[in-house]
Amino acid sequence: MHIYLINMRSLLLKSLIFTLALPILIACNEPPAVHPNIIIIFTDDQGYADLGCYGAEDFETLNIDRLADEGMRFTSFYVSEAVCSASRSALLTGCYAQRVGIRGALSPFAMTGLNREEETIASILKKQGYNTCMVGKWHLGNLPEFYPTNYGFDEYLGLPYSNDMWPVGYDGQRTNEGFKSIYPELPLIENDSIIDYFHTLEDQEKITGIYTRKAVDFIKSNPDHPFFLYLAHSMVHVPLAVDPKFKGSSDQGMYGDVMQEIDWSVGQIMETLKELGLDENTLVIYTSDNGPWLNFGNHGGSAYPLREGKGNSWEGGVRVPCIMYYPELIEAGITMDKMASSIDLLPTIAALSGAPLPEKEIDGVNILPLFNGEDEANPRHEFIYYYEGGLNAVRRGDWKLIVPHTFRSYAGMKPGKDGMPGPYARGKAGIELYNLRKDVSESTDVSADFPEKVKELLAMADSVRIALGDRITGVRGNDQRSPGRIRIEDEVIGHKAKGKSYNIKYKPSHRYPGGSEFALTDGFMGSLEFSDESWLGFHGDNLDVFIDLGAQLEFNRIEISFLSNQASWIFLPYELEVLTGKRVDRMNPLDKKAFSQSSKDLTIGKHTYEFSGNANARYIKIIAYNIGKCPDWHPGLGEPAWLFVDEVIIK
Repeated sequence: MHIYLINMRSLLLKSLIFTLALPILIACNEPPAVHPNIIIIFTDDQGYADLGCYGAEDFETLNIDRLADEGMRFTSFYVSEAVCSASRSALLTGCYAQRVGIRGALSPFAMTGLNREEETIASILKKQGYNTCMVGKWHLGNLPEFYPTNYGFDEYLGLPYSNDMWPVGYDGQRTNEGFKSIYPELPLIENDSIIDYFHTLEDQEKITGIYTRKAVDFIKSNPDHPFFLYLAHSMVHVPLAVDPKFKGSSDQGMYGDVMQEIDWSVGQIMETLKELGLDENTLVIYTSDNGPWLNFGNHGGSAYPLREGKGNSWEGGVRVPCIMYYPELIEAGITMDKMASSIDLLPTIAALSGAPLPEKEIDGVNILPLFNGEDEANPRHEFIYYYEGGLNAVRRGDWKLIVPHTFRSYAGMKPGKDGMPGPYARGKAGIELYNLRKDVSESTDVSADFPEKVKELLAMADSVRIALGDRITGVRGNDQRSPGRIRIEDEVIGHKAKGKSYNIKYKPSHRYPGGSEFALTDGFMGSLEFSDESWLGFHGDNLDVFIDLGAQLEFNRIEISFLSNQASWIFLPYELEVLTGKRVDRMNPLDKKAFSQSSKDLTIGKHTYEFSGNANARYIKIIAYNIGKCPDWHPGLGEPAWLFVDEVIIK
C-alpha cells in the first residue's frame, strides 16, 4: 500500500505566508501569483467514523490519515442534505439544495437536473483559466442536457447516478421483478457519450480503479497549468464492489476492503502530486456526500457517536468526515471543531483562486480564516437542516433546534447483512433542543430548560421558511430557484381546456402542488419522475375537480393521465367518474370507469383514461377515487396512498 511523504515547511514560515496572503485573498479577493490547484474527493455514503483518524476499527486508511496529520481535520462539517443529488448540488453551487430546487436522489427516468443557469465551482474557475475535470458519480441529471460538461467541466468520466440504479438486485443477481427490473443498464459516460456498461458486480469491481487512473492522468496532463479535479467516488454506496487485490485486505470485511481501496486511490493522487512538485500548491479536500446507510449493516459503515445516518437530518445523516490539506496556508495536525459545510467550498475556493462569486445568491461563506486555526475566526455560525423540501432543524452556535417532522429511522431495527438491506422505522420528532457541544449524540432534549433559546431558534426557522420554503408547513419560499427541466416537445399540448380555470374540492399536498396555478390545464404533461413539479399529488384524498371551459363547447374526447409508482406509494385510482353540464346545477353522468383494485405492479408508468363520444357542455366534473390506504402486500400497509394526476385534455 502506498503512503505518500511530504516535505514540511516550518510552522513559522507558514504562519508568515498566511499573514501576508490572507488580506489579499479575503479583503481584495485578488488572484494569488500562482493559482493553486484544487482537488475535491467526494465519497458516497461514508460515515463519520469511517476513517482511521475518526475512530474506524478493523480497517486502515493510512494515506487519508496522513492527509489529516499534515492538514486540517474537521469535526463539525456538514453537507446540505443527507441524500445523493441534493448533497451534490449544494457542493458544486455553494447553495443549500433547497435553494436550487434539487431534492432527493434523481432517478434514471428524471426529466430534471441542476439548472444550467446555476454557476458551479468548475464554471467560476474556468473564468480564471483553470482546466477542469469531473470523474465519478454525477447524479445531477441523467440526460445529456445535464451532463457535467454543461457546468464548466472540460472533461468527464463516470456514472450518471448511483451504482444501485440498475436491473440487478442487492444479491448480485439480475432481476425481473420489482422496481429495479425497469432500470436501464448502468452506463459509463465519457464527456457526452456512453462508452461502456456495467452489467454485473464483477464489472463494478473496476470502478474505483477506472476513476483513479483517469484522475491521475488528468493531473499529469496539467503539470504547469492550474486545474480543478472533482473526483466523486461511487463507493462506498451499496452494492459494494472492490478490486480483487483488495478483497480480504481488512478485518472488517467488504466495507473495510472498499475503504482501503479508496485510501489507495487517495495515495495514488498524492503520490502523483508529489512527483510533479504540485503537492505544496494544491488544496486537497476529502469528504463524503452524507452519512452511512445503516440498514445495510456490515455493508453500511458507522456514524458513531452521532445519531442515525443517511436519509434524515440527525447529526449522523449530515455531519461527515472532512480533511483539508494545503501546505501554503494550513498548518499540520489541526483539529477544527468550528462549523463548516460543503456549501462553503465554492466561496472559499473563489477567494483562494481570485475567481468571481456567482451572480445569483449563494449560502456558503468563505472559511479561509479557519485555515491557520485562529481562535477568533468563526465564519459559519448557523446551519439549516432540510430534507426533501422539509425544514427539519436549525443550528445557531452550539444549539440545534428540531422542528416537528417525521423521518426515516434505523433505531430499534435489525440491520441487513452482506449486502442485503434491513427494514426502516418511522420516527416522529417534535420541538426538541440539543446542545451539540455537550451532547453530540442528540440524546437529551433540553427544550424545557431553555425556553428562550427555543423561542429564538423558532424565529430563525420562521425566517428560513420565508426565504427557502418548507413543504411540511406548506410555505413557498421567496428565494427558491427552479431545477432544470426537460419538456418533451410533443408533450406540450393544445386543447380546449388549456388555460381554463378550475376548482378542486380537496387540495393537493403542498409537497406536490404541480408546476403552476393551472397545473391540470397548462398544456404540459408530467414525466415518469413524480417530483418533476408537473404532477398534482393527493395524499389519501380523491381528485375532485370542476372545470369551466368558459363557454358551451362541442368535444368528443376527454383524457386524463395518472402516474403509477407503487415503490413510491403512488397508486392508480380505483374508479373514475366524469360528469358534464351546460349549467352548474345540472351536471349529468357521462362516463364511469373502474381500475384494477391496487394489484401489485411495480412498473413505473403513466396511465391515461380516455373517453370518446360526442358531448356538448361548458362544465366538466371529474372524480378520481384514491384507494385510500396502501394495500396488505405493500410495505406501507395502512398508510395513506398517493394519487398523482396531470393534465385534463379536452378535444
